[in-house]
Formats: sequence, C-alpha cells, structure tokens
Amino acid sequence: MGKPISIFQYIFNVLCLLIICESWSQESPKIIEIQQAGSASRNETIYPGATILNRSETKRVHLFHQGALIISDYAIFYPEQNNFNARGDVVFTQGDSITMTSQRLDYSGNTRIAKAYGSVHLVRTDMDLKTNTLELDRIENQVYYNTQGVIVDSVNTLTSQQGIYYVDEKKYRFLSDVVIENPSYTINSERLDYFTEINHAFLYGPTEILGQDYLIQSERGFYDMDADTGIFKQNAVIHYDNKIIYGDSLYFDNPSQYAAATSNIKLIDTINRSIIEGHYGEIFKARDSAIITNRALATNIFDNDSLYIHGDTLIVTGPEENRIFRAFYDVRLFKSDIQGKSDSLYIDETSGLTKLLKRPPTKKQLQIMTEQDRTNTNPVMWFDKTQMTGDIIKLLSNPNTRKLDSLHIDGNVLIIEKDSLSDDGYNQISGAKLRGDFDEGKLNSLDITKNTMMIYYLYSDESLELIGIDKTSCSAMRVEFELGQVVSIKFLGQPDGKVYPEVDLDPNERILEGFSYRILEKPTNIDDLFSPSDNEFQFQIIQPISFIREDEEPTEKPENEQ
Repeated sequence: MGKPISIFQYIFNVLCLLIICESWSQESPKIIEIQQAGSASRNETIYPGATILNRSETKRVHLFHQGALIISDYAIFYPEQNNFNARGDVVFTQGDSITMTSQRLDYSGNTRIAKAYGSVHLVRTDMDLKTNTLELDRIENQVYYNTQGVIVDSVNTLTSQQGIYYVDEKKYRFLSDVVIENPSYTINSERLDYFTEINHAFLYGPTEILGQDYLIQSERGFYDMDADTGIFKQNAVIHYDNKIIYGDSLYFDNPSQYAAATSNIKLIDTINRSIIEGHYGEIFKARDSAIITNRALATNIFDNDSLYIHGDTLIVTGPEENRIFRAFYDVRLFKSDIQGKSDSLYIDETSGLTKLLKRPPTKKQLQIMTEQDRTNTNPVMWFDKTQMTGDIIKLLSNPNTRKLDSLHIDGNVLIIEKDSLSDDGYNQISGAKLRGDFDEGKLNSLDITKNTMMIYYLYSDESLELIGIDKTSCSAMRVEFELGQVVSIKFLGQPDGKVYPEVDLDPNERILEGFSYRILEKPTNIDDLFSPSDNEFQFQIIQPISFIREDEEPTEKPENEQ
C-alpha cells in the first residue's frame, strides 16, 4: 500500500496533468477526417505521401475538420502534414454560419487556414462576397482577399481591391479602391471599415460620399448608411445646395436637411460670391439658411474689392432670389473706402438694402443718457475721412452691379470730419435726416434736412490761413464731394449764422450737441474687426475619432498564393 498524499499534493498533480493535456492538445491539432469518397489511390511519384481522393457517380469527396465540411470532386490529402488540396466545384461549409464555393481550395488542419481560388463565393446571413482569391483563417475568424471583391447585402453593393472580413464582429476592413453603391448615394474611399449588421462605415482614408444633391469629402469620419447621417473630420468638406462647407469637424443629417460645422469653419456661397468663416455653424437646407458664430466673419466679393463684416452671430436666410443677411452684436464692417460699426446689421440682397441698427435703449438708459452717449451708441460709418452717425443708417445698392446708389440716415444725424489744417478743429453738420447719392460707388452729394446746423473751418485759397469758423443753422443744406473731399456746401432756405474769428469763438461753441469723434473705433484693416474678447477666444480642439487610434495601421495579408 502506497504512502498517502496530502490534499495539496493531489491538487498540484491535477493541475500539472491539466497543463500537460492542454499543451498536448495545442501541439497536436485534430486530424482531418475523410468522411466519404468515390475512390482512393496513391501516386508516390507525383504526390509522395498523399492519398488521392476522387468522386464517383454517386459520391463526392467529403473532408471534415473541426466543424468544417469541404466537398469537392477531387482532393489530394496529406495525412502526415494534415492538409489537403481540393479541386472541382469545391463547397466549404462551417456550420450554418459560412458557405463558400470555389474552383480550388487548399486547407491546413494545423493552422486551420483555407485558401480558395477561382470564382470564390462566400455567403453569410448578413452578406454575400464574390472574389477570385480568398483566405479564411478559422482560428482568428477572419477572411482576407487581395483581388477585386464584390459584396452584396440587403441594400448595398460594395467593391474593393483588398479587404479583411472579421467574422465575429461582422465587419469589413476595405483597404483599396472601395466603392459602395446604394440607391441614394455612392461612396468612394481608399480605406474604410464597414459593419454589415448595423450598416455603419468608418472612414480612414480619402473618401467621397456622393448623394443626389450633396457631395461629402473627408479623410476621417463615421457614416450611418441607414440613417444617412455622419460625422467627418480631417480635410472634411460638404458640397451642399450651391454651398461649400469646411470645418475641423462636420456633422451631416441628410433626412433633416441639416449640417453643422465646428472649428475653423468656412461656408462658401458659390452663387452669391460670399464666404462666411467662424468656429461654429449650422446649415438648414430646407430653410436655405445658415448661422455662424465665434469670431464670425463674412466676406462679400466684388469686382475689385471685398466687403468684410464681423459680428458675434451671422445669419443667412432665404433662397437666392430672396436672401437676407443679418449680423448681431458688436457688428463691424470694412471695405477699402467704407467702414462701419453698429449693434446689428440687416442686408436684403435682392433689393440691395443694408441697414445698420442700434439696440433700443431701456427706459432707465433714456433717463440718464446724454446726447454724446446717444452718438456713441448710434451706428457709425466712415466714407473716406468723413464720419456719419444716426439712429438708423441705410445703404441702397444696385442688386446687379452691387455698387452703392444712395445713403439714408434717419434721426440724430451727425457728420464729422477732422479739419486737416488745425490741431483740434472739426467740420460738423447735424440734422434730423440725411439723403445721399453715390457715383460709381463714391459719395457724390448729401442733403441734410430739419434743424440743420453746421460748423466749418474756412481758409484762404492762396495762403491757407484760417479766415474763421462758420457756424450756421438753416432748414436744409447740400454737401458735394469730389474724391472723398467736401468741395462745396449750399444752404437751402434762409440760413442763420456768421463766420467767427477763431479767438472769438469759445472752444465749447466749436462742437455741435452730441459731438463724439469715434476715430478709434474705425477699422483700418481686417484685424481691427475683431475685439480683444474675440482675439482671446479659444475654440475647443477637435479630438481624434474615438473608435480607432489615429496611428493605427490596417493589418494587411500578403498576396494570396496562386
């Protein structure tokens, strides 16, 4: 009777046995079974060590290995190597999950890799794949092909030159010349992952999605092919309803006719020759409208010049024949010969009407507001060296030529121009209404009416010495310009005033009520359109798409052996 062992020794022995058995099972894969054949023979000269299996009139060759059945007309089976080469109408089935037909199939029982050649057709419940060569790795549960493959599912037809199918994930990784055809759109890509069951595509290379009325270009992104929605990054562009949309991140929802862009966005209107930039934007195709915020800047392109408009929020609404542009909050505009600033701005592109508006003051503000405060909150424009303010400023342009035709200012009109020959002198005109006209886009004349007053510095034409300061009031006056400079002032009606010697006119009497020279607010270049808070704005950096590491490279198999 042997010496009894402890329970710990027993457990140790069992564990060792399990490890040995596991190691042995891994090193000794199951042998391929011959289930049936019409005949068997050997030819050591041609196929040393092989059994040649042939079909008969009633039986085809059946080989079985770990759940896979391979049926063929002819097979060369190598028992010692545990592999075979099957020929003639080969049918490979793996349970009820995979059925594959081909002209030829090479199979290794050790590696459990099947290589199929010639008219390969693989069928699963979720898709149908046709190609010329294919490799099935049963251990990794992956399928590889390096010849043109055509995949057909319930809705789409997909083709590519190279691909990997992950059976467990029901996912394709297409690696070259990918085309997905759907009744509603076509996708062309250099590389994408396609999940057959949920009909989702993930883009990892240059890709185009062409719909009935849109084109999307991107190098990274996600596309829900059922919902017709997606998120696109890295050189992403949407061509949408005669507009081109750029952004670090773009969202697209075709059924809702909606798109959104984030960070470094640009909206180009190809018909109206306008560009709107910012860091967040939304586009509503059904309403033919867009909203852009965060350092928003609109550029309207003319023949030889451009008008730049900045505001906290820019909104475009309406179709081409009835388009409205709005800007809100700290609006600033810059053109080579015209600059302006207001709380809000309205442009009717059809009629050519532009309105610069102020925010209505509250009752409390009205009680404490001075005339100078009123001027400082009113819209302001500069035409060359002339500053004009008023409650509402309107510009009318020719819709066809887009050149300025006329100018209207209503309420608290104040015109100021720095006198070029004195240190602290300003030519000024005030009134209730102003009407001006333009010639070839340049200010030609102004008519100021109702309670009109003027302060003007007069000089000798020969010596350029100051003659005096003209201070006059009348019912109306006309100011005419040449090359942006005042050349004449005509009083309409009976004027009341006189020319004062400079020493006889108190400095406080040399400015009109509400006087405020706002030259420091005048934009002199595009950068001046942005306030300090605009320049401090930090937009959020778009993070890489989370479903894959940006540095991940696809796993590619070597060319299939012929």
